[in-house]
Amino acid sequence: WHLVLIVATFLSSAGWRPWLKCWKRLSKVNLLRTSAYQVSPIVQNCSRFTDFVYLRRVQKYARTNYTILDRFLEVVKAQPHKPFLRFKDETFTYQDADELSNKAARVFLQSGRVREGDTVALFLGNEPTYLWLWLALMKIGCTAAFLNHNIRSKSLLHCFSRCGARALVAAAALSSPSASASLPMPPRSASCEPMSKDLRSHLNLGSVAVYIYTSGTTGLPKAAEVTHAKLWYLVLLLSVSSLKSNDVIYTTLPLYHTAGFLGVISAIEMGLTVALRSKFSATQFWDDCRKYDVTVVQYIGEILRYLCNTPKKPNDRSHKVRLAVGNGIRAEVWRDFISRFGNIQIKEFYGATEGNFALLNYTGKIGAIGRDTFLHKWYFPYSLIKYDVDQETPLRGSAGFCDQPLLPTGEPGLLVCEISPDAPFSGYVRDLQQTEKKKLHNVHKKGDVYFNTGDVLSIDEDGFFYFQDRVGDTFRWKGENVSTAEVADILTLINCIKEATVYGVRVPGLEGRAGMAAITLKEGQRFDSVGVFKHVEQYLPTYARPRFIRIQSSLDVTGTFKYVKVSLVEEGFNPRQITELLYFLDEKVRDYVPLTLDVFNSISSGKIKI
Repeated sequence: WHLVLIVATFLSSAGWRPWLKCWKRLSKVNLLRTSAYQVSPIVQNCSRFTDFVYLRRVQKYARTNYTILDRFLEVVKAQPHKPFLRFKDETFTYQDADELSNKAARVFLQSGRVREGDTVALFLGNEPTYLWLWLALMKIGCTAAFLNHNIRSKSLLHCFSRCGARALVAAAALSSPSASASLPMPPRSASCEPMSKDLRSHLNLGSVAVYIYTSGTTGLPKAAEVTHAKLWYLVLLLSVSSLKSNDVIYTTLPLYHTAGFLGVISAIEMGLTVALRSKFSATQFWDDCRKYDVTVVQYIGEILRYLCNTPKKPNDRSHKVRLAVGNGIRAEVWRDFISRFGNIQIKEFYGATEGNFALLNYTGKIGAIGRDTFLHKWYFPYSLIKYDVDQETPLRGSAGFCDQPLLPTGEPGLLVCEISPDAPFSGYVRDLQQTEKKKLHNVHKKGDVYFNTGDVLSIDEDGFFYFQDRVGDTFRWKGENVSTAEVADILTLINCIKEATVYGVRVPGLEGRAGMAAITLKEGQRFDSVGVFKHVEQYLPTYARPRFIRIQSSLDVTGTFKYVKVSLVEEGFNPRQITELLYFLDEKVRDYVPLTLDVFNSISSGKIKI
């Protein structure tokens, strides 16, 4: 440990004093036997070392096959009467959760429909039963598949068949009236005695714990394998975010998604309380925080912006929230949020369910998603490489590798992470084609394999990472790459625009794709076409200005607030297919003018040049 700290000292821009303080305190503890909330204060002055500490702990867990369920049972013994879950007006202690999940486990086995080692699909919304079922399945050595409860028909059948589940457990409100059988959860008559460990003796940390599906923004969802070891790496993200043993975490995110599930397993690891809500509500958010004495909130995507868009109230700062953890916050929303709701520490992280790499912005630098560090790159080799947007493939040098030319500081590049035993990529279940599509071979040397994140990032001169765009979203116009996320950020600064999602559309006879934005307007506002034109002219280069604008009453989003663009791209700017108001950027009159059928035909025929 001392050798590592010495090396890190010389590589750290923070200087030697924080590391010396850390050194003195670390020498007094056994890091691998210390819980997360005990280690955190020790390393708070050398946070870039923290992830290394927890990685070592995860490696110890792997050697002993210590799972998140083992940790849960330990916490039950240590603090049986501490609240584990608060939902609506109910409170469940850790002992309650243990007993209710034991009941559910027995119902699974006694039903005859589930055997140890099976996969069971869960089709429920956010409610306590979801967690009892998940714990129950782990106790009998089964794997849970988390289905998005919003999907139906073809998507539902696809997700169910992909995971190979033998049974589907659906909430009463979601199941068909003609369903032939049901499993009441948890039945009062079942025993709450502990389940035998023999039922899960076949499991190790390499076994699949859950199947979690991608959001399906660009097609049908894909099932990612999440092993028991991967659960510990997920816990790592929140464990190093300055959580305390008396924190209460507020989760409004869907439990079928990694972000929502992350809050629960992190609470288990540290013995915390979770305040769960069935669905995010911007109007009820702060009332819930006050009701449950919440100290930590989770966010994703646009949640914090939704909160900033609510009417201001005198008690906006009347709460106990000190920390917000999540990903996808825009820099201007970050500033607005802390300005309005108080000095809440925001810990932005980066990662994907199926990915082998993650980042955490320890320092709280606005807009950043993490920092480039020696220790991190040592454990998880990664690179930003140049990418050809038109061909949708990495740019390679004369030798066939992605080393030359190297990306200068600040230039956006595709993030790729080396696949190795320490950073595995399990792929997608029963989908070899999509699994191979995420792999890049011979990136820096012959025979290496990297995970293609599909994300374009940049690194500034201080080593901070910034998210730029998704590869599929970035498009090329007039010989330049256009970042949809950047353009959307600029548009939402306009007074009349509430939400915006940006994408590229094909224009007959022209190369690349022209920018188009689907927007919603703020309540009581009209579309200020001249004002919008002046704004994009001032803040965006010519090639990045949206050529077309589509005004909608609402924008389609996934359960995790990601904008769905597939149908928007397919419909393009054709007024024959679109019933909403359409506008076209007319540079001659310096305005966004109505896109009529005549204007559309003139653009398509080349009569109107864009």
